[in-house]
Amino acid sequence: MTLRNNARVAGFAFLVYIAVSLAGMFLAGSASRGDGDAARLANMAAHAGALRLALLFDLVGCFCALVLAVTLWALTREVDRDLALLAAACRIGEGVTGALSLPRGAARLWLATQAGALDPAASGALAAVLLRLPSWSMEIGSTLFSVGSLVFAWLLWRGRMVPAALAGLGVIASLLTTVCLPLQLVGLLGRPVTDLMWIPMLVYEVWLALRLIVRGASTGSRSAA
Repeated sequence: MTLRNNARVAGFAFLVYIAVSLAGMFLAGSASRGDGDAARLANMAAHAGALRLALLFDLVGCFCALVLAVTLWALTREVDRDLALLAAACRIGEGVTGALSLPRGAARLWLATQAGALDPAASGALAAVLLRLPSWSMEIGSTLFSVGSLVFAWLLWRGRMVPAALAGLGVIASLLTTVCLPLQLVGLLGRPVTDLMWIPMLVYEVWLALRLIVRGASTGSRSAA
């Protein structure tokens, strides 16, 4: 594809990724609420359709990560091929890690809809694992996303492919999540910091998506390296 087409595809992939991620988190969160495992399972069973839709949204998000890996690599490879490849590998790892986490969501849905037919002890043991165990794969995938985003934002700034303010925001937002996510993974950082740290990233990605769709990426300094 041409540089212009890659920019447009990347812009739309950003917007779709943001939309399905937010929608999936909202649906899964509202359908999984409850005081205690039994109440959560009952709520999930009552909102099984919403959980199925959330799983589909998460799957679409995995493909968006792969699309962004390819298109952003195509946009930035002339700035620094090695760094562009590293960033693309991180975004691919993000998509693969996200896909590997989907079976857990499907297992939770299965348990919620089949809990009444299972032995109470078995149901309680499965609920303890599926509902209480932290989602480390999601945090690892998010860390890969942040590192990939950091490198791509740096390359966009270095190649002067987007306004300096936009690329600079991307570097700062990505660096913030890159530092905070490992601390969250090992339990040293929690809410509200882990929620608020995503706001600069959201602003950056929406701004970058609109820029790529409307004006594309500048080609003047792509070979700055």
